[in-house]
Amino acid sequence: MNARIQSFFHEPTFTVSYLVSDPQTGVAAVIDPVLDFDQKSGRTCTDSADEVLTAAEAGGLHVEWVMETHAHADHLSAAQHIKARTGAKVVIGAAIGKVQKVFKDVFNATEMPIDGRQFDRLVSDGERIALGTLEFEVMHTPGHTPACVTYRIGDAAFIGDTLFMPDYGTARADFPGGDARTLYRSIRRILSLPPETRLFLCHDYKAPGRDVFAWETTVAEQRAHNRQAHEGISEEEFVALRTKRDGELEMPVLILPSIQVNMRAGNMPPADANGTVYLRLPVNRL
Repeated sequence: MNARIQSFFHEPTFTVSYLVSDPQTGVAAVIDPVLDFDQKSGRTCTDSADEVLTAAEAGGLHVEWVMETHAHADHLSAAQHIKARTGAKVVIGAAIGKVQKVFKDVFNATEMPIDGRQFDRLVSDGERIALGTLEFEVMHTPGHTPACVTYRIGDAAFIGDTLFMPDYGTARADFPGGDARTLYRSIRRILSLPPETRLFLCHDYKAPGRDVFAWETTVAEQRAHNRQAHEGISEEEFVALRTKRDGELEMPVLILPSIQVNMRAGNMPPADANGTVYLRLPVNRL
């Protein structure tokens, strides 16, 4: 039996969140939930995450897990809101400490432990996560960040930012801790899955010439058509292409606020003495 998968697209950040459930028991997981954040005003709201929760309630589902594919640099995580509403445990790759170590220094987050304890469960390659009568298998797929993981369940795999739609390409590898060679090897591992495996992406930006958003593809489609990682491209060719492309990219709009929240499992930084939470802007640091 395959899991039931419901998708929720957040166009302001081009992010896709997923509600994955076991049809037999109603046990569910939310993958990569988004906290709405207006950078101009500094205000947050939970409309997008509440849409996922409303769907779960309508389906009679019990959300047991919030699963992050990595510490995102393009949106704030709503993991803590979903945890507060459902009691779900927040999951991320065990290498999150490597990400925390880098950005603890960038943001001078002196109070923050860098062992991943902010999350409820740290998972490693090959580990299993029960979802009712089904289970996820964890694949460590670093390269975009050191802590990226893929969650595979039945004929589906949730691959985070590792790959985009075939006409768009792959994740960037120039963030701190990223590495194009490592990314290439992670992609090849994903593309060694059975060709009919459905790949669910974390983002879509509509490649030039495409008028609709899309976030589901297959291993076979990626092998044949991915513009940067198709079958036959060598590691050296990929690294050269990825490095050139990364040199042309701007930083994501929300990278500075999002990393501060996401490295803390969706928690905001501690409030200052006046009771207000502040997100820091390191000047000339990145």
